[in-house]
Amino acid sequence: MTREIHLSTPLSIKDIDQLVIGDKVFISGVIYTARDTAHKMMMLLLDKGAPLPFDISGQIIYYVGPTPAQPGRPVGSAGPTTSYRMDVYASRLIEKGLKGMIGKGPRSSEVIEAMKKWGCVYFGATGGAGALLSLAIKQAEIIAFEDLGTEAVRRLEVKDFPVVVINDIRGNDLYQENVRKYQTCSFEKI
Repeated sequence: MTREIHLSTPLSIKDIDQLVIGDKVFISGVIYTARDTAHKMMMLLLDKGAPLPFDISGQIIYYVGPTPAQPGRPVGSAGPTTSYRMDVYASRLIEKGLKGMIGKGPRSSEVIEAMKKWGCVYFGATGGAGALLSLAIKQAEIIAFEDLGTEAVRRLEVKDFPVVVINDIRGNDLYQENVRKYQTCSFEKI
């Protein structure tokens, strides 16, 4: 049975420990955006010993580059990008305290191991539904790397942002679980 859970950021280990794959989660509070180039820039900051553009502890990064806002809206369409492109950077941010990531598609085994070791979850947002997802975004502000345009790091204030738990902190994987489920399904009974 699918559960519905409402969470507010920043997230604690207690918040994410309760989550299991398949849970529908509605996030309220502040989340941050970052895509490929922004992640690379954050790694350069860490390499120099400089602070990140925001305190990453307990935070969620949404892999998105929202389109320009229409009048009266904080952002335009805000659909998730493919997460594996951030896999080379994610483990380091998880070790620094990141507690959640939002995107689409599977994650590498290295990222899943880091999530288990340091306590982090991966949420899936529905690809192709960026216009609908943007309705949960109440405010947006560029806080770093403005020269990256849509890929700049933004601070988003969200209300009931809808996601599904894809990877929990125990290493369970919704994608793999569903593959197993359907491999054992007898289509003769359908």
